[in-house]
Amino acid sequence: MLQGGFTSVLQVKSRDELLAEVVGFTRRLGFETVNVTAVVDRFRGESDFVWVNNAPSAYRQLSETVEEGRRDPVAQHCKRASVPIIWNQDTYTSCGLGEKWEVQARFGYRTGIALALHLPEGRHFFIGVDRDQALPNSSAEVTRLVADLQLFAVHAQDAALRVLVPPPPQMDFPSLTPRELEGLRWTMEGKTAWEVGNILGISERTAVLHINNATHKLGCVNKHQAVLKALRLGLIR
Repeated sequence: MLQGGFTSVLQVKSRDELLAEVVGFTRRLGFETVNVTAVVDRFRGESDFVWVNNAPSAYRQLSETVEEGRRDPVAQHCKRASVPIIWNQDTYTSCGLGEKWEVQARFGYRTGIALALHLPEGRHFFIGVDRDQALPNSSAEVTRLVADLQLFAVHAQDAALRVLVPPPPQMDFPSLTPRELEGLRWTMEGKTAWEVGNILGISERTAVLHINNATHKLGCVNKHQAVLKALRLGLIR
């Protein structure tokens, strides 16, 4: 177990320090290159992507795009699941992307391990380690590599999101009345305006008024967007 790298990454204060810690851990693990990506989903479906890696500059220009990630089977696996993936040439040829593997193999990306952590509030953390040589034949050794990477990821994600994705600028939260907040909370639970009115002991028309007021104050076009924004702002849970 590479315990030293698990705790020291928590102390990083800059992007360069984070990269140094991640690269150091990767090499102790027996891999040459590493990519760390922090993703934060924003309102209206947009997301912020920030990469840190030690990839060769020529390869970085090919790989650091959202479009390229949409083609990559490893990235797509990590987008959908939190289970680590051990990948090699077969991963690409099986989905008709053998040529893509050939291109990246020239830069030393022949096999590797990747995983993602999908966290609350639309935050995601991806880490992938890669190398030119095949992984060990021993399944026990491969299991140890995966376990060490998973444990490191748990520590590194906090530092990466803190360093790479600055918090949004402070904003004045809209002032919603208790009734408006209650209307959004019950809307989040799938209740209709008629049901919200019964629960709160008010008329359906009044319930609609409270929900519409909350939607307008949050700058949204419908009550479902209003619920999502209120959740993101921490106004309801």
